[in-house]
Amino acid sequence: MPSESIRLEFTRHAIHAMTERGISIKWVERAAASPALRVPDPYDSEIERFFCKIPEQDGRILRVAVNTHATPWRVVSAFFDRAMRGKL
Repeated sequence: MPSESIRLEFTRHAIHAMTERGISIKWVERAAASPALRVPDPYDSEIERFFCKIPEQDGRILRVAVNTHATPWRVVSAFFDRAMRGKL
């Protein structure tokens, strides 16, 4: 597991999605550094899904898709996952 000072790179898609959805870089960094849940992506072996509750957004669950095989880790997408509400 990475330390709090993890370095992340963001794809254009991730930046666009975060901007459209009002997702802070700090929240994405928090999810990658200290996820409540971390699971492999079922469709891509290089991607992991990081889940983190965001108190600043009424406890909504942020899902961050990260290519953990890249150096630095590459954030591919981020969104609030309604299906995870109440599961963390």
